[in-house]
Amino acid sequence: MILGIIIAHYVSLPITILPVLAGMVVVALLLYKFANAQSVAIVVCCLLLGMCVMQYHQQTTNQPQTETRLDRSRNFFLQQREQLLQRFNDSGLDGDAYAVVAAMSLGDKSALTRDVKSAYSVSGASHVLALSGLHLGIIYMLLSLFLPRRRWPALSQLLMILVVWAFVLLVGMPVSAVRSAVMLTIYGVLSIGRRNKMSVNVLAFTAFLMLMWNPAWLFDVGFQMSFMAVWAILLFVPLFTSVFSDQYYMEHPWVAKVWGMVAVSIAAQLGVAPLIAYYFGQFSTCFLLTNFLVVPAAFIILCLSIAVLLFPPLAYLLLYIVNGLNASLNTIATFPGASIGNLHPTILQVVLIYVLIVCCYLLIERIKPIMGSTPSR
Repeated sequence: MILGIIIAHYVSLPITILPVLAGMVVVALLLYKFANAQSVAIVVCCLLLGMCVMQYHQQTTNQPQTETRLDRSRNFFLQQREQLLQRFNDSGLDGDAYAVVAAMSLGDKSALTRDVKSAYSVSGASHVLALSGLHLGIIYMLLSLFLPRRRWPALSQLLMILVVWAFVLLVGMPVSAVRSAVMLTIYGVLSIGRRNKMSVNVLAFTAFLMLMWNPAWLFDVGFQMSFMAVWAILLFVPLFTSVFSDQYYMEHPWVAKVWGMVAVSIAAQLGVAPLIAYYFGQFSTCFLLTNFLVVPAAFIILCLSIAVLLFPPLAYLLLYIVNGLNASLNTIATFPGASIGNLHPTILQVVLIYVLIVCCYLLIERIKPIMGSTPSR
């Protein structure tokens, strides 16, 4: 499907793809007795589906747009966001502290200065300024603490999903936040049926839904980095955590927490490093140290941001923490070799790097049983 979207984006198609797709679906159904041939037909159907949705998107974008109910809802929530941002201002937050709080809590990056962006980029902390799974995961976790999930699981999950989507509308529906909200929605639905809630299949289904809604998201940098980070986490974290046995984790719980954060940081960096080098021309070597600092800080800042909206006097505590975080990241950014610059890989090189990463994963999965380790699932 992704390949079909790319083809339709760069090549002008002389015919309408929908009738061809419908005919290919019929062929795939008729080949039910021939498994291999039907598999090939299904692959072709997915390719044509990607071309079809991209062709339809290109046709609709060239037509005059009318305001939809979703647009009206988004505009309403954006107006509410402006009021919340004004409450941050009124509570005493200003300067770089206000800019960071606005970006982390409400997705407004307009106040971020070039110096702040540079410090966060060089130190490898830019991801906390973009609303993503980290921020929505914190909100989802906070909601789960206050709602009776065991007594009314379906109702609790429904309320949490509604609040998450309301927050996504409030912050302007950035692609990374939409991806996280879709995954949390699937997670909530599957958790009611006690099914496997997070897997590569869930990630692929999320991508499928988002690209069906707007295939142009495929070319968004945030979309690519968000999905590649989660893809790498789902693949490599089980490999990294299997270095120690379950018994060792039970005897040393602090090792499980520290190594878990290390595993997630390294896995996410594996997923996004080629894209960062391609789009931004640099690679942060201090990302591991930075994540140990910014992840707990982001949790505290997000919680305090909610508290400040209710109790403005807490703004002084929030201001102190944010200024401390900014000062720490500025210090890390000045370390010798904190960032490697002037990286200009080609698209082919980026693809080959990801092929190498996948090959390393498959090789490790093959040799783990030989070494007496249980394969990850």
